[in-house]
Amino acid sequence: MPKQKSFYVCQECGYESIGWMGKCPSCNQWNTFVEEIQEPKSKSRSGAVSTNVKPVNINDIEADTEERYLTGIKEMDRVLGGGIVKGSLILVGGDPGIGKSTLLLQICDKIKTNAKILYVSGEESIKQIKLRADRLNVRNPNLLMLSETNFKVIQALSETERPDLIVIDSIQTMFNDELPSAPGSVSQVREITSGLMRIAKTLNIAIIIVGHVTKEGAIAGPRVLEHMVDTVLYFEGERHLSYRILRAVKNRFGSTNEIGIFEMRDVGLVEVENPSSMLLSERTESVPGSVAVATLEGTRPMLIEIQALVCPTSFGMPRRMATGLDYNRITLLMAVLEKRVGMQLHNYDAYVNVVGGLKIDEPACDLGVVTAIASSFRNIPVDMDTVLIGEVGLTGEVRAVSQIDKRIREAVRIGFKNCVVPAGNMKVIKQMKDINNINVKFVENVQEALNIIL
Repeated sequence: MPKQKSFYVCQECGYESIGWMGKCPSCNQWNTFVEEIQEPKSKSRSGAVSTNVKPVNINDIEADTEERYLTGIKEMDRVLGGGIVKGSLILVGGDPGIGKSTLLLQICDKIKTNAKILYVSGEESIKQIKLRADRLNVRNPNLLMLSETNFKVIQALSETERPDLIVIDSIQTMFNDELPSAPGSVSQVREITSGLMRIAKTLNIAIIIVGHVTKEGAIAGPRVLEHMVDTVLYFEGERHLSYRILRAVKNRFGSTNEIGIFEMRDVGLVEVENPSSMLLSERTESVPGSVAVATLEGTRPMLIEIQALVCPTSFGMPRRMATGLDYNRITLLMAVLEKRVGMQLHNYDAYVNVVGGLKIDEPACDLGVVTAIASSFRNIPVDMDTVLIGEVGLTGEVRAVSQIDKRIREAVRIGFKNCVVPAGNMKVIKQMKDINNINVKFVENVQEALNIIL
């Protein structure tokens, strides 16, 4: 009888090792290795593999446009690229309690088709799901509920019921009794996802799976599965804040630059169709350190508020803190202010925050960050009707940004009167005919911008 062999798998990233290690060399996480048993494979009598599969010439393949199911939620359809593609495998990841199950249950109710839907939950009973469905007012007659964790049962139901959409909540609770490892381990998650992928491709069923992410790494995160699925969506946000962001990090059927914004209410997740007004709704007038900037998420322009607080330090080493922005970028921009503008910030603490819990990594917000820090340092407020756009270089120049027309039109729609933009975008802006209600000012460097704004 073949001897069983064991190996160790990192439950965070899936790295395999023949021996236990305290720190994973792949993801640098500690104490994430778990021992798993490797089943011996039976050796075939012949080394040759007989198959009747033949390759097909690419010009002989008939491929129509993919058939999609509209979810009935515009923000979700935007992120997916136009709806759920038939036969695709979608992974929705996020922290526990962020609202993944709520969003998927709402999709099952509002989906724009008579599709048959099978909702499989391994975490809740049918009665618990029904209570949440009543709270969300879910009444779809084509929605079938199942509380099951055995993958073989789900596979059999997929072949007999033939649903158009399957929701698995969550992948960490499912198990295949042919594997000796525990549910939620990397081996179980990888094998079950592979089986779901075969179901999706062979039966042409769209499948959405939910994956939890934990900081402790006790259960396998969805990063192990990203290369296996067609689309990876991350649900981001803080549980103590009401706003949630749905972001695509991988999408074989659409762009990965789009985001969807939701607000968590007592009736479930509600779409935020006008995020600019929402993010600027509580701006305080005539307060130093507050500026409005125009950013771009995919094809959607958004106006956000950046706040900065600069105060004398009480310690020998000044503190630098950033929420929603890259800490290293803030340090770089403060160095530009010291060298190119002459602001002595080395004895001051600096705190920079993006209002609303958003995370911005676009360089077009640099001019807004610099102005907010300078405004707080000089204790001079920025005009409430002014929006700032521009990337700041190490020599203090304000560089041109992309899609300046969309940003300015969004500022006009919200009601801003003044806009400070890079001089490199002058040619594009001069060709715009629908911005008569806003005064556009062009700047070449940070010093010139601060002289105009402050």
